[in-house]
Amino acid sequence: MRTPGFEGLTIIDADTHLTEPHDLWTARAPAAYRDRVPQVRDVDGRPTWVVDGITLGRAGAAGVVGRDGVKVPGMTFLSWGIEDIHTGAHCVPDRLQMMDEQGIWAEIVYPNTVGFGGQRFGEMDDPALRRLAVEIYNDAMAEIQEQSGGRLVPMGVLPFWDIELAVHEVGRMAQLGLHGINTTSAPHEHGLPDLGSPHWDPVWEAASDLGLPVNFHIGASDSDMSWFGTVSWPSLNDELKMGLGSSMLYINNAAVIGNLIYSGVLERFPALQVVSVESGAGWIPFVLQALDYQVGEMTTAAVAHLSMAPSEYFRRQFHTCFWFERRGIPEAIEVLGWEHLMFETDYPHPTCTYPDGLAFAADALAQLDDPEARQGIMGANAARLYHIALPAPAPASA
Repeated sequence: MRTPGFEGLTIIDADTHLTEPHDLWTARAPAAYRDRVPQVRDVDGRPTWVVDGITLGRAGAAGVVGRDGVKVPGMTFLSWGIEDIHTGAHCVPDRLQMMDEQGIWAEIVYPNTVGFGGQRFGEMDDPALRRLAVEIYNDAMAEIQEQSGGRLVPMGVLPFWDIELAVHEVGRMAQLGLHGINTTSAPHEHGLPDLGSPHWDPVWEAASDLGLPVNFHIGASDSDMSWFGTVSWPSLNDELKMGLGSSMLYINNAAVIGNLIYSGVLERFPALQVVSVESGAGWIPFVLQALDYQVGEMTTAAVAHLSMAPSEYFRRQFHTCFWFERRGIPEAIEVLGWEHLMFETDYPHPTCTYPDGLAFAADALAQLDDPEARQGIMGANAARLYHIALPAPAPASA
């Protein structure tokens, strides 16, 4: 299927998710750890992810696209199991078939069970088990990438709880052929220094040297990750609470953007590339204007470690994705530059634009006449950022 306006483009979806197969860890674990790694067990009559006796949560579908390929509105998905969701959510061949039907060539892939930023790995007490669990996950993601012929591009999860191990795993990710790093935005919630601390400089240096972008998906911290959030008034029904909580979740990444810039991380590591994932684009110009303005209200000493305006750091090193926005994208492009914007669908999550993601994007980009910018936003920007080899153009017909 090709959406009018995108004919001939190689399209990359910059944010999708994997409903983890129930044997992802147990099928790869050494015998001594097979009963301890993340796995699905029956807890009070419900399939539940557990690790070393700790309950991680219900082993649900983690998506709203049913087995028949139809997206179901509302909260029905909360009662689904993996058997109810579209098989493309967890089966590589079926995922590729779905992508072909949609006209999408490649997808960036993020986790579910271990937290959108891998933060739930930090709940394990045994250091050896934690290390094994994250290494198995990253190994499995490399296998999925290879099985897909490079069309599924999972981000490797960082073992943030151990700085030496984190640096080692960044190097191992590169050796595995993974194309980016996924991590929590709030290690300080786990008793560690926050990301602005020099404690993390070896990670930023390794990521910069190896050309691996660092991705901050919304909900990548314990305090942020809630379907319902904390902003809803008690009188709202559950669906309204979930809708409002989800809407506010996108904007939480404003804090990630601001903290990374104000802390001087991007000043110290000018080659580091950072992605704000599933946060949208329309609100970012306002936030950058606010960050710039507030710098002007500070003393010279307070901002002596910054050589540029916050908005300049963003245009040099930050990237973001859009999916449901149909208005405001041209204005965002004017402020951010089209080179920093990517297309996503969030398949198969509750906010996904499946099966109409490309139609949403076509509407949002209807006024964008620059063919280079259209190809960039719909795929080439992601290919350049994540070092994804694009397929050779089809030969011209005789």
